Amino acid sequence: MKFHQVSKLQGTVSVPGDKSISHRSIMFASLAEGTSEITNFLEGADCLSTIDCFRKLGVDITKPEPGRVIVHGRGLHGLQPPSSTLDVGNSGTTARLISGILSAQNFTTHLTGDASIQKRPMKRIIEPLSRMGADIRSEKNNGCAPLLIQGSPLRGIHYTTQVASAQVKSAILLAGLYADGITKVTEPCLSRNHSELMLRLFGADLHTEGTTAILRPGSSLSGQMISVPGDISSAAYFIAAGSILPGSDILIRNVGINPTRDGILKAAEAMGADITLENLRSGNGEPSADLHIRSSALHGAQIGGSLIPTLIDELPVLAVMAAFADGTTVIRDAAELKVKESNRIDSIVTNLHAMGCDIEATPDGMVIRGGRPLHGAVIDTHDDHRIAMSFAVAALGAKGETHIPASDCVTISYPGFFQHLGSLCKS
Repeated sequence: MKFHQVSKLQGTVSVPGDKSISHRSIMFASLAEGTSEITNFLEGADCLSTIDCFRKLGVDITKPEPGRVIVHGRGLHGLQPPSSTLDVGNSGTTARLISGILSAQNFTTHLTGDASIQKRPMKRIIEPLSRMGADIRSEKNNGCAPLLIQGSPLRGIHYTTQVASAQVKSAILLAGLYADGITKVTEPCLSRNHSELMLRLFGADLHTEGTTAILRPGSSLSGQMISVPGDISSAAYFIAAGSILPGSDILIRNVGINPTRDGILKAAEAMGADITLENLRSGNGEPSADLHIRSSALHGAQIGGSLIPTLIDELPVLAVMAAFADGTTVIRDAAELKVKESNRIDSIVTNLHAMGCDIEATPDGMVIRGGRPLHGAVIDTHDDHRIAMSFAVAALGAKGETHIPASDCVTISYPGFFQHLGSLCKS
């Protein structure tokens, strides 16, 4: 893909369904008794990997039309041994959450993924699941996939995580559905809570006290109707582009604004973004709204602390916003960026520097001295969908041509991204 500077963005766009909620809806519906119907499901590559894995575990899952999925659940104890290795593709969410479920089954599973997944840390789930009695091993003894998971009886534990991680928390809670005794997970600050909200909706005995999620086993799950709100991580690219380009005025419809995920709104507003929430509503316990974005004069800000878990996936495009903002932006407490689909600290810094930004990496983030004009460059995405989309946004405000060779990776989370972005661009 090649990009050139545009003058502004105008119009209305609807972003795909939330990736985190789409993953969980398939998993929880598969473990439920009865039929679940999911609408506005994200048909990106990662979520399709989750469907593929649960089909291999014997779950009848159909897609009668785009964005609509019917899951005929098998109950907590109805999964079947897969006839082949489960391949999660590029999906860390699938790998980590399904490991909690597979740890309690009465069969053995081999689980793998693509080259990126085989480099991403799995010790963070292996350690707590092993404490629960799971027999889960890294086949290469490097703490990464491929994993060999031999189902075992599990016991409830109280686990305190070192960093706020919804994937670690969810893996433990899913294992806790099968455990003998109460399972508790305490985080240093609250990570996204989609699992807690949806497990309760499906009938699990789960409540929270501060940053501790507490699950009592024994309750069966029941099929539900799930309407997935638009993904705020996907909306973030339009928030950034609409804020950066003078004269822009766009409306993003039906975006999930769960308080554990809305850090991009807080950070963007701290930088001076003009964002109005309209038509607020709630469904399945998940709040959503239409986001009205108007261009504004951006300035630097300090981004760190408890805000980071609520916008970890949006930090690449937030860094792009900072490059166009006057003054200095410091992003800290974000070392987790190093173990995403790419080392996102390196990817952001290298590519923004190539476009003329004054930016430097730190051990847990970066310092961006914004306000300098950017110019086109060749972007190395490292096959990371969020890097590709973030630098497509940067390209719209940069002089000259920007080339993003490995742009197909956006299908992981947002297959129609370039078409949607193009529909808003005005010369």
